[in-house]
Amino acid sequence: MIMKAELFNFKCWINASDSEELREKLASFLTQSEFEILGFIDHQFSPQGYTCLWLLAESHLAVHTYPEHNKSYIELTSCVEGKLEAFKTCLESSFTIV
Repeated sequence: MIMKAELFNFKCWINASDSEELREKLASFLTQSEFEILGFIDHQFSPQGYTCLWLLAESHLAVHTYPEHNKSYIELTSCVEGKLEAFKTCLESSFTIV
């Protein structure tokens, strides 16, 4: 089977910046959307801020928090549009996109 080379991208700002909440919820959303998680890495900045990245079989999800504004930037890239749309639905049901 030949796979068509396509990438789909979803990026947004949300009104949340708690690193633990984001890590737990976003990992759950990836699982619910049937993404295959290959790896995870994160970094807590001092005095504030957090960045994390999930490596997916379908591409990646990156998160960057800005606690001073209580906002986070979310970017998901996927080669499977249906999974991306399912993730987007999960995200929109739990967070306000700003």
